[in-house]
Amino acid sequence: MTAQRSSTIITAEELLRRPDDGFRYELVHGELRQMTPSGYPHGVIVVNVTAPLHHHVRTHRLGQICAAETGFRIGRDPDTVRAPDVAFVRHARQGEPSEGFYEGAPDLAVEVLSPSDTVFEVEEKVAQWLRSGCSIVWVVNPRQRSVAVHTAEGVRVLTEAGTLDGGDLLPGFVLPVGEIFRW
Repeated sequence: MTAQRSSTIITAEELLRRPDDGFRYELVHGELRQMTPSGYPHGVIVVNVTAPLHHHVRTHRLGQICAAETGFRIGRDPDTVRAPDVAFVRHARQGEPSEGFYEGAPDLAVEVLSPSDTVFEVEEKVAQWLRSGCSIVWVVNPRQRSVAVHTAEGVRVLTEAGTLDGGDLLPGFVLPVGEIFRW
């Protein structure tokens, strides 16, 4: 999703109190970024990842899955609040629910590419997630029908014939990559 940028620096608290104008925003180094709506294929792919992930996490009581509107504060002074398409937070890190943004990165962030995403924007997000403590970032590429699995150790790309797994973070979770792109 390409973001429209503002030149005014704001805080995470100001973003949270911002009146609902029908748009989705992220905050990057204090700069408000309006996110363009995603297309229909994007929404289908997000659900195709979310549903099996949620089922596995809930069945095994591993933590919580969060939807795209969930903001994670991953930087301060100036503030950065990002919202992945899907996120997972382990039970041990959940804490008490609050009205604000989650403090810190999720354990897993899933970003589904939109046609308007630039390479720079995606690389920036992945780097921010990993720097802020995210263990794994899955970047789903609908055009290439692949998933890039990013960790602190590096990146591996799975094709449609491959199988996505949760590793030590989500033991027992497997999802054939081809299922992500099933209509």
